Amino acid sequence: MLASERSPEFAEAMGPGSPIVVFDKVSLAFDDKVILTEVSFTLITGHTKVFLGASGAGKSTILKLILGLLKPDRGVIWVNGERVDTLTEHEMMKVRTDLGMVFQEGALFDSLTVAENVGYKLYEESDMPIDEVRQRVEEVLGFVGLTEHIDKMPSELSGGQRRRVAIARAMSFKPRILLYDEPTTGLDPITADTIDDEIIKLRDLENVSSIVVTHQLRDAFRIATHEALRRNRTIDIELADEKKAEEAEFIMLKDGRIHFEGNAVELRASRDPYLKAFLS
Repeated sequence: MLASERSPEFAEAMGPGSPIVVFDKVSLAFDDKVILTEVSFTLITGHTKVFLGASGAGKSTILKLILGLLKPDRGVIWVNGERVDTLTEHEMMKVRTDLGMVFQEGALFDSLTVAENVGYKLYEESDMPIDEVRQRVEEVLGFVGLTEHIDKMPSELSGGQRRRVAIARAMSFKPRILLYDEPTTGLDPITADTIDDEIIKLRDLENVSSIVVTHQLRDAFRIATHEALRRNRTIDIELADEKKAEEAEFIMLKDGRIHFEGNAVELRASRDPYLKAFLS
């Protein structure tokens, strides 16, 4: 059944394992410049899609379409049971309450403390009492290991810490879907691992559905091939078993089309010349 034939309650009516983001033959062009051509994919609840591709391939455009910042020329887009390609800006606001976005470089407010950054949406868009907002802020900062930095300014943090604060901010209002736009760009490998681990933890421990746009292959494969396990009071990041690893899929975009879709094993085993050149 095509996405366009489903009811708006589609994702909500189904349990775990149901689609939470669906693109059905989505196309977009700006004048004569074609950005996407008949792109179709499905993100399952609690799973991850990692988008790869050269600059200008349309990776970040996918995120903008999910957020409703762009509208496709053709095709249908479902997000959390809502057909978003036909919604007005006002109607999109409800959908965005279940979407968290982690921008390149973190995009924190420099004039606000860590606590104020993390709790910003709760302060501005909810009627949650101040003490409960602070409690939620402490909770999410504890999840990313930054509780002791709660009252610092962003300028007092390292690059990796700022990215983790950005993740905490995105998860503060408990969205079901998190979108990551180049979350590890500019970070050293050790620091990048800490960001990858937060993405893994949110997916595996909080059942957050993830779309990751990146050109960092090392980080892409780490996210796709590892899992988070809670043991007593510790959380371990380990290599995932074969079944778990299949829950994370790669999508390679080329010239606005899906050139490849599959898991890490299938991507590494591909003999496609373009994929081999990209991976090398």
